[in-house]
Amino acid sequence: MLLAAGRGERMRPLTDACPKPLLPVHGRPLLHYPLQALARAGVSAVVINTGWLGDQIEPAFGTHFMHQDKAGDATRHMQLLYSHEGRGAGEALETAGGIVRALPLLDDVFWVAAGDVYVPGFVFSADSAARFRASPQLAHIWLVPNPGHNLGGDFGLSADGLALNLPRNAAQALFTFSTIALYKRAFFEADWCDIPVGNPDGVKAPLAAMLRAAMDKELVSASLYEDLWVDVGTPERLAQLNE
Repeated sequence: MLLAAGRGERMRPLTDACPKPLLPVHGRPLLHYPLQALARAGVSAVVINTGWLGDQIEPAFGTHFMHQDKAGDATRHMQLLYSHEGRGAGEALETAGGIVRALPLLDDVFWVAAGDVYVPGFVFSADSAARFRASPQLAHIWLVPNPGHNLGGDFGLSADGLALNLPRNAAQALFTFSTIALYKRAFFEADWCDIPVGNPDGVKAPLAAMLRAAMDKELVSASLYEDLWVDVGTPERLAQLNE
């Protein structure tokens, strides 16, 4: 699942008429890059949630995404499904609310990433998904070194690979949540989330509190990703990427 429903408030005025996932990076829409990486990894279908100006996203990408490898020897077709959280300038349901809305379209184990992060080298590894499926954890998240706009970090990382719910003033280093993660469907069902599957009432719900509660029970594992990662959250960061 790719998260593409947000307003992009910090990107205004660029996002007043264009949803952030369609803003161009090196001549292609920002959302193209995670779609390309998922197709390259052999993922067969992706759910894209939409909200703000979401009616522009489905026509831009259609129902299938095609990826051809550099040698031209293999072409992969990935099905695109859409979870609409609002038409036109509709409001998003936040991360957990949006995932629960899309849950009927998702598998028992699924990837999630934000459509507004630029991570061209990340590999959505089938081996990582298989290891996670066999583990007792409910989530596996990828952390990154703290960028200038989030120097305090979000979560800690233990020596044995568990994500840690630590305070900002902890002695141990905190890292930034990249938005890239693997989740189990059970994490968004009754024991952990009180929103009915499909979120029929359109309940807005953030994800961070759920993750922290699961971390406290050692049910969230994590990896540190140290290659290029950019949260394309402001016009200045977008301009720097396109230099």
